[in-house]
Amino acid sequence: MEKYLDNINSPEDIKKLSNDKLNALCLELRDFLVDNVSKTGGHIASNLGVVELTVALHYAFNCPMDKIVWDVGHQSYVHKIFTGRKNEMSTLRQYKGLSGFPKRDESIYDVFDTGHSSTSISAAIGIARARDLKSEKYEVVAVIGDGALTGGMAFEALNDAGRSNTKLIVILNDNEMSISPNVGGLSTYLGKIRTEPRYISTKKDVEKIIDHIPFGSKGIKKFIKRTKDGIKKMVVTTGMLFEELGFTYMGPIDGHNIDELIEVFNKSKNINGPLLIHVKTIKGKGYKFAEERPNDFHGVSAFNIETGKSLNKSSIPSCSDVFGNKLCEIAEKDKSVVAITAAMTDGTGLKNFSKKFPKRLFDVGIAEQHAVTMAAGLAANGVIPVVTLYSSFLQRAYDQVIHDVAMQNLHVVFAIDRAGIVGNDGETHQGVFDSAFLCQIPNIAVMVPTDYRELENMLEYAIKLHNGPICIRYPRGSFKSEIDSSDTMVQLGRGTIVKEGSDLTIIASGKMVKIAIDVRDILKDKSIDSEIINLRFLKPLDEELILKSALKTKKVVIIDETVKDGSVALRIDALFPNNIQVLFKTLPDKFIKQGSIDELLKENDLNAESIAFDIKNKLF
Repeated sequence: MEKYLDNINSPEDIKKLSNDKLNALCLELRDFLVDNVSKTGGHIASNLGVVELTVALHYAFNCPMDKIVWDVGHQSYVHKIFTGRKNEMSTLRQYKGLSGFPKRDESIYDVFDTGHSSTSISAAIGIARARDLKSEKYEVVAVIGDGALTGGMAFEALNDAGRSNTKLIVILNDNEMSISPNVGGLSTYLGKIRTEPRYISTKKDVEKIIDHIPFGSKGIKKFIKRTKDGIKKMVVTTGMLFEELGFTYMGPIDGHNIDELIEVFNKSKNINGPLLIHVKTIKGKGYKFAEERPNDFHGVSAFNIETGKSLNKSSIPSCSDVFGNKLCEIAEKDKSVVAITAAMTDGTGLKNFSKKFPKRLFDVGIAEQHAVTMAAGLAANGVIPVVTLYSSFLQRAYDQVIHDVAMQNLHVVFAIDRAGIVGNDGETHQGVFDSAFLCQIPNIAVMVPTDYRELENMLEYAIKLHNGPICIRYPRGSFKSEIDSSDTMVQLGRGTIVKEGSDLTIIASGKMVKIAIDVRDILKDKSIDSEIINLRFLKPLDEELILKSALKTKKVVIIDETVKDGSVALRIDALFPNNIQVLFKTLPDKFIKQGSIDELLKENDLNAESIAFDIKNKLF
């Protein structure tokens, strides 16, 4: 059987193939994707779902002159393959390899960096307006999933673009999924459109009639146009949404039919103003396990192709698992406890909670701002909301944390998953900013557990004993080593001495405490006796404990897995008199790219060996 993928090195090579060959190419692409991602890990289900869509886009449009903006970007692997990066796909999401998302510094075909949801339409309308201001001629296409469309920013952009006359094509990739199955009114609305063949057939019939009316019969055309809109309203009650916003609407289109996709995309070039093309796809298409369990195959580590099972599956529970189980235990006894997630029920460890307490779990879709303010409303009426978000997604709700939660001093618990360096998802997902921006906000307390027991104790404290907004930030995956914290009660603003020493004070929190212990062991061989403080609270700080240890040793190193200018190190340093030597070990003022957590810690001198080397050379 002839192979076509070997000869595809740019989008121009796709245009040389007949439609039959394009379908064969799609089969090859799916095999290529499964084979590569099974080794590197990555987002497999979403990419399998957009194979035909991506082929048709690059066939119909002329990139890089025409601009394609991918929302989220984790579905851009086929796009990367077509745009000169096929032979680098084995480095996908690896240290110093290809990013798992579009990157402008990686290729001229990547016109906008993405990684978070709901940004594509805003970016695309900006690019299109710049095009018009410069009197340039090319197409601008935003590809957005139905899950991403639940983000409020997407609707802000639709509202703006729809009332403009700007030529813009929005492709709605509708697979009924984000990471977990989609929820909410928009999902229901799209479902109605998908399942109304009466609307589609009626629409086509009316359009044929209008096309055959003589040019001069303007009155008749207007009458039939009004009749067509009336039929649409009768057949699909909410089917006017996109057109009422100002978009020409086309669809739904079979997202796995190459011929239909190419035909529609070619027609779209002749439509002025904003256009929305509704494309229906199947997430995970072509790989049995991904089709059957698309949420499990959203983002995966390396896996066995034959069985679909992870090659790196650990028997050790993750922090998300421990958090979710403890929350269930607390909620069983306290009926006022509820959980809130932004389309991440599985990812944040709330799967069991959703089964046990379905009426007390609120999945708001990809809408972090709404999640936080809704939590404030719940708290204002006597309910205890636990808002579970990834660190890098909490950034989107910064304003709501300040204005709606902290200013009112409401008892909202923030469970901040994926805090610190997360690894292979790269710059957009590293959780290295939350502690910096949270600790600046009045009324908020910020806790960091060092092991599973501390995580459980902190969650119990946050829900049962604290009054006001409080955050628990914990890392992706599991704690590598447990430090016995079982007998240590959680008290507001109190840290603990993990190891006593006389020559040096090492201050750390969370998983950095384990690194501090490793540093202590290295320094012990050099006759340096280190005392280790586990902060537990980044805010408020245990100033008494910190100062007492520093005055004893006169030498302090502060290890913090965040950027220096927002680090707790600066607040701690302000406590000391001038005779205390202080060394900061923080992240540099740059965005952290992809790689394993260990590789990234080493690159940024936050591994035990680098820290010990700097201590010996700078403090002794």
